[in-house]
Amino acid sequence: MTTNKTNNKKNETHMTVLVTGATGRVGRRVVESAEAAGLTVRAASRSGAVRFDWADRSTWADALRGADAAHLAYLPDVGAPGAAEAVGAFARLAVELGVRRLTLLSARGEAQADATERAVRESGAVWTVVRASWFAQNLSEGPLLDGMRGGELVFPGGEVLEPFIDTRDIADVVVAALTDTAARFADRTLDLTGPRLLSFGQAVAEVAAAAGREITYVPVSAREYGSALKEFGVPEGEVEFLIDLFETNLDGRNARLSDGVQQALGRAPRDFADFARECAEANIWKA
Repeated sequence: MTTNKTNNKKNETHMTVLVTGATGRVGRRVVESAEAAGLTVRAASRSGAVRFDWADRSTWADALRGADAAHLAYLPDVGAPGAAEAVGAFARLAVELGVRRLTLLSARGEAQADATERAVRESGAVWTVVRASWFAQNLSEGPLLDGMRGGELVFPGGEVLEPFIDTRDIADVVVAALTDTAARFADRTLDLTGPRLLSFGQAVAEVAAAAGREITYVPVSAREYGSALKEFGVPEGEVEFLIDLFETNLDGRNARLSDGVQQALGRAPRDFADFARECAEANIWKA
């Protein structure tokens, strides 16, 4: 009997790829990279043309049906409570519906994500787990952007060093894994980082220099940050998860570089300075 694991060696030029979280910081770049590679892309989100919601299982089958591969990005976080159960169920359904390849966006050094990664590994699909370090685009998109534009980033990163990675590199690696006819990335975990280590203070300083304005970094404890999140209306259960995540994942465990981008793409990862310059030229951090 031919299985998904042996079926994947055919030419993947005309693949149809389902991209979950297609409007997110990584997801929309996966869509762009996959389209640039000539793939047929099914961009799925809660409000898009291809409707998909992790919390609504009735949306799963229609999103998956007819896809050859899928990229999984669990919201709110790959290590959040309930993530492993949902991702595992989705991955098994994908295999049942003929999806041959899965990539999972995971977080480097996040022990809370172990169960979710294991659920994908045990799904029966050809899988690649993409473990990424802290996104450079977290400073140009999403909840931290208001602080950057306001001239002050309050965040529980301390002085820990992080190998900030450009989400475009993550997306290119995801597409390389999904279209991998030589099985170089089949059933593997890829560790992705940027090319150098920066503290959050140093990263903010580089952004400020590129933008030509003053932006300061104010380190706080994870508990203090959590209290602020509660005041902004973030549910208590999510706040407690984030406090635990920041206390563990931002403890210096990721203060090292890897060559995952070089292995997958045959080139060095983009530098944070290039990201900062491009965003400044687009007036992303204009007050």
